[in-house]
Amino acid sequence: MWVPQYSGHSQPVYLMIADALERDINAGRLMAGERLPTLKELAEALKVTPGTIGRSYDEAAKRGLVIGEVGRGTFVLPSRVVAPPLAAAGNPATKTETGPIDLSIITPNDAGMSDWLRASIAELGQSPELGSILDYATDGGHAVHREAGALWVQRSLPEANGQQIVLTAGAQHGLLVAISSLSNSDDVILCEEYCYPGIISLAHSLGRRLQGVQVDEFGMVPASLRAMCVEHRPALLVVVTTHQNPTNSIMPEARRLEIVQIAREFDLYIIDDDIYGFLETRSVHKPISAYAPERSVYLTSLSKSLLPALRIGYLYAPPQMLSRLSSMVRSSVWMPSPLMAQLATNLIVSGQGARLVKVQQEEAAERQRMARQILGTYTIRSQANSFHLWLELPKPWTSDEFANLARANGVIVVSGSQFLAQRSGTTRGVRIALMGPGRAELGFALTKLASLLAAPEPRMFY
Repeated sequence: MWVPQYSGHSQPVYLMIADALERDINAGRLMAGERLPTLKELAEALKVTPGTIGRSYDEAAKRGLVIGEVGRGTFVLPSRVVAPPLAAAGNPATKTETGPIDLSIITPNDAGMSDWLRASIAELGQSPELGSILDYATDGGHAVHREAGALWVQRSLPEANGQQIVLTAGAQHGLLVAISSLSNSDDVILCEEYCYPGIISLAHSLGRRLQGVQVDEFGMVPASLRAMCVEHRPALLVVVTTHQNPTNSIMPEARRLEIVQIAREFDLYIIDDDIYGFLETRSVHKPISAYAPERSVYLTSLSKSLLPALRIGYLYAPPQMLSRLSSMVRSSVWMPSPLMAQLATNLIVSGQGARLVKVQQEEAAERQRMARQILGTYTIRSQANSFHLWLELPKPWTSDEFANLARANGVIVVSGSQFLAQRSGTTRGVRIALMGPGRAELGFALTKLASLLAAPEPRMFY
């Protein structure tokens, strides 16, 4: 029986077991198709709980190392295809024919973004105000950076002003700041039952109890939200109303008003996560925070809309929340990088940001058309300009099974199980991000996925 070798306690035991499993697979001590010990067997050998072994096997499955089959056990997957090393400095890295195509991360397409960044950095280096711009910032950020943030937020909330803007080091940091400021340890936080994994990670690491609210094709279901409020008396609601990740829903205005009414009835704070709002070209709906400004924190950033490295986010909040939010920024990172904030300011004030957003919208639309052509016989949830789609798998596929088989065939997608607020739930979907690779590479990857779906039986071969 395989028993992992590890020592020390530099990280949780389940991670050390998963790391040992990965080492033994890479070293050839475990072969593709080999059956791993049962949870009970390995737990007894290591003197830990079966739950710990279960978490380690789950972690290994996320890494594409193993697959679990109901009634049979957990088996080692074929060796993963390793991505080529980064090219030497000065030469852009390119994928080879044997490299995996990564459709797991929602990211803007480069589309000239790198060229803009080079030019902007050079311009900033010549600025006579560079010294003062990069000095320590006051609460919430330098005034000029907050005013630029207000300009960006005004695309969705026209009344936004710089005095109510708090700068963060990206959207994930903004979520941390808002959740930490507006709730306490052991409070219940509500979000969509399918939600961004970063929310799950933050809630657990901060000692909050996360509960998922039922969703349909239009987003969070008000009746389910009300029932959860009655049962759990939550402190905070995190909601994505436009291009929701992962299901791609857009919430109608009437439902947004229902959500606001329930939030007021149960005295809920709202984090209005509008990170993908820039993709909606029709501008038919206001953000949910526009209907409840007294209890809402509006969150957006530039890393998804323009450039992943531009780690600047903006919180727009009512005056009574500002001191708490600013204090949490200081406690967590002291202040977001003024250099990044100034690059973002130049982008926004010059109008280049708006032009680059239009480029992203147009590129996303073309990629969505490509995806519909290739996967159109299957049920997909998408929007015309979205960066991703949600593929509902036909029976007998399961989310984990399809994601693992896709990875083994050189295409990385995300199993729907990774988005479940409660791990006890089940799902038959996968999320596919469309913007990272080139168009030809994307078409090749989507065609591979379509061919896997068309296979007569979902089987792994050893």
